[in-house]
Amino acid sequence: MATSTTYARRALFEPEHEDYAESFRRFLEAEVGPHHREWEEAHVVPRELFQKMAASGFLAMEVPEEYGGQGVDDWRLNVVLSEEAARSGVGDAILGPSLHTDICLPYLMESCDEAQRRRWLPGVASGELILAIAMTEPGAGSDLAGIKTRARRDGDGWILNGSKTFITNGVNADLVIVAARTNDEKHRGLSLLVVERGMEGFERGKPIEKLGQHCSDTTELFFTDVYVPEENLLGPEGSGFAQLIERLVPERLILAVGAMAGAEAAYELTLSYVKERKAFGRPIGSFQNSRFWMAELKTKLEITRCFIDRTIERQCAGIATVEEAAMAKWWTTDLLGEVTDAGVQLHGGYGYTTEYPISRAWVDARITRIYAGTNEIMKELIGRGLGL
Repeated sequence: MATSTTYARRALFEPEHEDYAESFRRFLEAEVGPHHREWEEAHVVPRELFQKMAASGFLAMEVPEEYGGQGVDDWRLNVVLSEEAARSGVGDAILGPSLHTDICLPYLMESCDEAQRRRWLPGVASGELILAIAMTEPGAGSDLAGIKTRARRDGDGWILNGSKTFITNGVNADLVIVAARTNDEKHRGLSLLVVERGMEGFERGKPIEKLGQHCSDTTELFFTDVYVPEENLLGPEGSGFAQLIERLVPERLILAVGAMAGAEAAYELTLSYVKERKAFGRPIGSFQNSRFWMAELKTKLEITRCFIDRTIERQCAGIATVEEAAMAKWWTTDLLGEVTDAGVQLHGGYGYTTEYPISRAWVDARITRIYAGTNEIMKELIGRGLGL
């Protein structure tokens, strides 16, 4: 897929962000591209990818130096990685490391006590301890208050029972942040427990066969009388719902960042194609319908890019809101679907073949309107923010 060197033209970035992007492009070309088909067929990336990304400075950058990390607290680096992965055409291989860095690590950074930091952060920084978060259940998706997985007190720990589904990094994970009900209160009854690889009663299902994003391992997790010690409680008991809601803002924003970059890349693929492909003796892009269609998409992309860059600035300043994150996630993922669908149509029959990368972009785009809260839930959140 096309790449783009846009950082120098965007006021929110510095020259070092362009250098970082270039380094990551080279990493993707050398370490991911040659193996992508193999990993697609396996439905999982090797654990070594996490360690290679860590060694190159592309994983868990926020972990402080005293715990073996880089100590770089600049969310714009996360943005660069997400954008470059989306533009690369092999971004599904980076979904696991991205979840590790962008979505799971902030829970540890915000809620770990000192003992937990010493235990977990060095391995997280090096890529030797892979993270996952388990919220979604077979009967509870976007409704966090509907979580049924339960943990009951047992001496100095908890006995955990339940199941989770659609868990990214479910196969590779060493530490799984599990949302579980510790009492019957709707919101203050949820707590977060860190389940570790090898705990008795913790089992993983086979990788789920998905329509797209095949490199990203996604599986069910099962907890049968799993004993979780008290020292694996993440944050105070009953704080799970508040932690989840707080962390969903950056999660949805980083998904919007990737969707925006993916839409721009899919547009560039299609623009190149309609300039070259001929019908009735002239490029298909020269027909008024195609020209107007591409003009409309370009306008939507330009307007949305302004909104997303402003939202990135607000997130870096710590003032992005739940409603803004919902708007960004809903709008960009819908736009990604629109651009990739138009791309397939304008490619004609070739767009429905695996020979052309637009087909992969189209398939992979579909899930973005579902995960991290469906787009219908995003609209609900925006409406509630209006007092409706």
